[in-house]
Amino acid sequence: MSVKEKAFQLLEEKLKERPDLFLIDFEVSDNNDIKIILDGDHGVKVQDLVDVSRAIEHNMDREEEDFSLTVSSFDISKAFHHIRQYKKNLSRSLKIKTEEGEKEGKLIEVDEDGITIEYKMRVPKETGKGKRNIVKQEKIPFDKIKESKVVIKF
Repeated sequence: MSVKEKAFQLLEEKLKERPDLFLIDFEVSDNNDIKIILDGDHGVKVQDLVDVSRAIEHNMDREEEDFSLTVSSFDISKAFHHIRQYKKNLSRSLKIKTEEGEKEGKLIEVDEDGITIEYKMRVPKETGKGKRNIVKQEKIPFDKIKESKVVIKF
C-alpha cells in the first residue's frame, strides 16, 4: 500500500469517529509530503488537528517510507469547496462570483440545489426624485456559482 493510500485510509477512519469534521483537501507530493485541510460543522479546534495528525502519524511506519505530514484547518479567506461550508456559514455575508458577475449578500438559506442570499439595493422612488432602499432575496443554484467566500468585516 502506498503512503498516499495508507494516509487516506487512516484519515477516513478518524473522520468516521468525528462526523462533525470533513475533508476539504488531501494532497501527497512525489516526495511524500502529506497535506490535509479540514473543516468542521462547528469549526476546527487545534486539538482536532492534533488528533487527526496523531491518528495518521502513529499508524504509519517511517522505516518503510519517509514522509512529512501537515494537518490544518480551512482558511476562511479561501473559496468554499463543500456544501457543508455554506450550511455552517448561514447568516454571514458572502461574496459570490457567478457567470453573470459578482454578488454580495447575507446567506439566509442552503439546500441541495443552491443558496439564497439577501441584500439591499437602491431603486428609484415611485413618485418624486431620489432613491429608496429595498431588501431583495435571490436564489443562486450551485451550478452557477464559480466561487464563494465569506466577507470578513472589522
